[in-house]
Amino acid sequence: MSAPLVELRGAGKRFGGIHAVEEVSLELRAGEILALVGHNGAGKSTLVRVLSGALALDAGELRVGGERARLGSPRDARRLGIESVHQALALAENLDAVANLFLGREIASHFGILDEPAMERAARDVIARLNPAFARFRVPVRELSGGERQTIAVARAVLFRARVLILDEPTAALGPAEAGAVRALIRRLAAEGLAILLVSHDLHDVFDLADRIAVMRSGRLVGTRPTREVTHDEVLGMILGAVPADPAPGLPRGDGA
Repeated sequence: MSAPLVELRGAGKRFGGIHAVEEVSLELRAGEILALVGHNGAGKSTLVRVLSGALALDAGELRVGGERARLGSPRDARRLGIESVHQALALAENLDAVANLFLGREIASHFGILDEPAMERAARDVIARLNPAFARFRVPVRELSGGERQTIAVARAVLFRARVLILDEPTAALGPAEAGAVRALIRRLAAEGLAILLVSHDLHDVFDLADRIAVMRSGRLVGTRPTREVTHDEVLGMILGAVPADPAPGLPRGDGA
């Protein structure tokens, strides 16, 4: 088995006297979709902010590619190949797909002028990989559908060689057809070798997509299960506290680790 691309060991984050994340150990491997589930307030958002570089750990450690890493900002995370697509997508509504992909990382010519043809070629190449049906490259993103907007947000991460992709509620507020297209996109990215952390309240999405499911409750990781070995009811029981936490919940069951 290959080494994890990302590994948390005993991770902890406090806000005053509140332990938002406590003693969390988690692994994410290339080509894997790991779902992170739990009620609001379970610690998922804090954990995602730690992994994306927005918050620093107070305890434990983070390893990326087997090496200990300290993330002081989202830029540090991106430099290590960790990209995040948040539910709000953070797209500039008045700009088109090409401008959004390169926002803040534009390509300039030797004379300091924006190289629009080069950016459009790169944008078309990466979006064609993700969504061959996408065609509206030069209209403001406010005119695009939810699925098209999600494609742009994911393409922005992939364009800059992400190895790890954090997806926060990627199918929220999408219709059935668009949600299906986004799920196909997620599977395609995993097949290409990206490690994907899927944060979702939608257990149908989770069971449809994830290789493993990690459940958080009250800031702690209460268990991680291979999807094929657990039922919806068992996951709900872990979320609600009806199922006891694993003795070593950061590790997959049956590893012997």
